[in-house]
Amino acid sequence: MGAAAVSLPALGAGYSFRRAYRPETFVHRARIGVLEIVADHFMQASAAVDAELALLAEHFALVPHGLDLSLGSAEGLDDAYLERFAAVVARARPAWWSEHVAFTRAGGISIGHLAPVPWTREALDVLERNLARARRRIGDVPVVLENIASPVRFCSPEMSEAAFLAELVARTGCGLLLDVENLYANAVNFGEDPRAALDAFGALPRDAVVQLHVAGGAWSGGTYVDSHARRVRDEVWALAAAACERFDVRAIVVERDENLPAFAELLEEVERAHALGAAAALWP
Repeated sequence: MGAAAVSLPALGAGYSFRRAYRPETFVHRARIGVLEIVADHFMQASAAVDAELALLAEHFALVPHGLDLSLGSAEGLDDAYLERFAAVVARARPAWWSEHVAFTRAGGISIGHLAPVPWTREALDVLERNLARARRRIGDVPVVLENIASPVRFCSPEMSEAAFLAELVARTGCGLLLDVENLYANAVNFGEDPRAALDAFGALPRDAVVQLHVAGGAWSGGTYVDSHARRVRDEVWALAAAACERFDVRAIVVERDENLPAFAELLEEVERAHALGAAAALWP
């Protein structure tokens, strides 16, 4: 059963966990509704890693986030990676897990980054088949899939990205992790209106968008780079607020991967995200 077809708990706001913040995270755990953990960071078989994951799962609502499942790969999934991913999900005991609408492997070669899939029915067939395989191994834990930031687009798509993702939800019953920073980056880089890009998702059911990502990027040489290295822009906060009004969002996660700030600054953004959900009556 997919995330869009079940009642999921409102987890509130949190951040994408980084080990550098672990002490402060526990000190302020009452102010953190959810921790998103990068599943790949917990796949190493060691007593220390297992103990850390058990400790986090005891004190926080966790959402494992995958980077390399490569659901868009026509050749199918890597069984060894899927086994490791499933083990992390089982130990995290999450309300849902997440991955990307992308591929990271082709022809048996790891390309080292998230690459976009063409917005075609053939690509939908691949995603549906691979997601079914992942679900059989992982079990009944709901899944939400994320739109990615991409510097390129395929020529002659059969549908828009919003229509493609809507069809993916309809086919598979998955939920969406709407990354509003990625949506903003794609829109401004391709000369589009970010709010119009969000409005294009308006035909989706209210429960289709389960989670949001917010992050901060920067302009470089005329291109907006989704670096996760800056504070969240006001334009992205505005998109997130609009998404909260339109969808029954269950969690908002602040991402910060580089130029890690003082934890107090990150916590301010988590609390701003929490306020967006509260203003839309998504959680207290």
